[in-house]
Amino acid sequence: MSARHLGTAGLLAMLIAALAVPVLAQAPDAGREVVPGVVETQLAPQFWIDRLRDADRVILDADAIAAHNAQMQRLEPSLHDIEQLPVTLEAEQVRAWIEQASPRPTRTLYDESGKEGSERALDRLVAALDLKGIPQTQVTRYGMVVRRADLRTFPTHLHVFSSPDDRDIDRFQESALFPGTPVAVVHESRDRRWLFVLSQTYAAWIEADKVAFGDKAEIFAYTRRIPFVVATGAKVETVYTPERPAVSNVRLDMGVRVPLAQWPPDEPLNGQHPGFGHVVELPVRGEDGTLEFAPALIPRSADVSPDYLPLTKANLIRQAFKFLGERYGWGHRYDARDCSGFVSEVYRSFGVLLPRNTSAQSVSPGLAGVALDGGTGHDQRLELLRRAEVGDLLYIPGHVMMLLGRVDGETYVIHDTSGMSLLGEDGTLRRYRLNGVVVTPLLPMMSDATTATIDRITSIQRIRP
Repeated sequence: MSARHLGTAGLLAMLIAALAVPVLAQAPDAGREVVPGVVETQLAPQFWIDRLRDADRVILDADAIAAHNAQMQRLEPSLHDIEQLPVTLEAEQVRAWIEQASPRPTRTLYDESGKEGSERALDRLVAALDLKGIPQTQVTRYGMVVRRADLRTFPTHLHVFSSPDDRDIDRFQESALFPGTPVAVVHESRDRRWLFVLSQTYAAWIEADKVAFGDKAEIFAYTRRIPFVVATGAKVETVYTPERPAVSNVRLDMGVRVPLAQWPPDEPLNGQHPGFGHVVELPVRGEDGTLEFAPALIPRSADVSPDYLPLTKANLIRQAFKFLGERYGWGHRYDARDCSGFVSEVYRSFGVLLPRNTSAQSVSPGLAGVALDGGTGHDQRLELLRRAEVGDLLYIPGHVMMLLGRVDGETYVIHDTSGMSLLGEDGTLRRYRLNGVVVTPLLPMMSDATTATIDRITSIQRIRP
């Protein structure tokens, strides 16, 4: 029959039928197994939230979080209270900071081509520290990070690895700092292209052009200004603007706080009407390297909040799932994050301060935790897990997982990991390469053919009263 004889109603019916077929064909299979023990339905945050009785109960309010942060700053040795540094610094202290952060490698390292590093190359790296150039006494200088920037063991972009076939874990990559982060600048590399800085959570080398020098009082006043917005998405960017490149596409990772700017409601900002965005004030680096502030736009569509989010189990799950599937990035490499960076930034969206690395997080005196050791039996570990709650952090050497919930008595975790190992039906160990933020069951995971991962847990840390 021709279209002429079908009429309008018939054509419309045929069109609807044609469009419906591919839509139905693309519907996901809710029961499809993604990895052993995890099905499609478990990849939605609401699946886990719906299983909670007290999903929206506030765990810690703003005052309690402030008290937690003050205690963490006071008790945790890996944190630096840079605002309280003395007016002048002595060479012995500066040298100690650098030598602790930049020890000469003692194991064999390989470059990106798989070539073994030489002693001569290491000599050059150590010389680049310019330890002899540290003045006996120097005035403490302050700066602010203007763009997301890597923190490096040595002042170099050289990537080094533990084996010839490894390309993921760069052993000179330490962490990253984000726009608006205050730093104390205590030294420069020999070529003056890198700065050794102390931030609240880390001490390492950062590219000099990512830092603007400024007045201490002005820098710390910026971090306390109100009103403000917090990046609550995994990644938030300011809008592109050719008029002001310094504030164009500036990346704000989860938990970054920036103050709002005073801007006339009808006056265009960098060629754009401000009413369809949030006008914020960002730090920028002037031509002479000094700190300036400039207005920028974050689009209204961006995942931001006018305050830190309420710390609830539901919000913990929602925030963690915003990273689901992101590539694992050792030390914040690949514009991503690693296991401890993942949990730190989830909690930072609530205003909660954590140490940067698992080695500090797992034993921090600023957290309410339970320590496990070789004398903690398997059954006792199962009981401790049964008492653990959503959001609790589970540590094994070098790794952290966040407790997500339970299904039919099985404990599930969300974590940023290179992979997991499980025993097959034939008893052989199989390695699953995951390399990202994933959901996995905990109890079946194995550290080797005879050791369950649960039996390697060293601590369960919790952020609650």
